[in-house]
Amino acid sequence: MPETRYDLEDRLLQYAAGIVRLAESIDKTRAGNHVAGQLLRSGTSPLFNHGEAQAAESPRDFVHKLAICLKELRESRRALLLVREVPLIRPVDAIDRALEETEELIKIFVTSIRTAKKRVVREDGPVYEPSA
Repeated sequence: MPETRYDLEDRLLQYAAGIVRLAESIDKTRAGNHVAGQLLRSGTSPLFNHGEAQAAESPRDFVHKLAICLKELRESRRALLLVREVPLIRPVDAIDRALEETEELIKIFVTSIRTAKKRVVREDGPVYEPSA
C-alpha cells in the first residue's frame, strides 16, 4: 500500500482556492461585497503566512508566523458563519464544507504551535499558548 504524503502547503492552497471560489459566489450586494472582501483576505492569508513561516528567521519567529495563520483561520471561521447566517450564498452546503476544513486547519495549527513552542521554550523562555 503506497504511503500517503501529507502536505500542509497543498492543503492550504486548496483551502485558499476554495475560499476564492466561495467569495466569488457571494451575493453582489453592499453587505455581500464587504463580507466577501473580508473573507478573501482572511481565507487566503494562511497560505501566504505559512510560506513566511517556512522562511522564519528563528524558532520564535516560526511560532509567531504560525500564530498569524491561526488568527486568520479563526477570522475566516467567523466570516463563514456570518455568510451562512444571513445567508449570502444559496445553497449553504459550500459554506458547511468550508467551515469543516477551517475547523480542521485550526486544529492542525493549534497542535503545530504547541509542538513548535516546546522547542522555543527550551531555547529562550515562554511563548504564546494557543487554544482551539
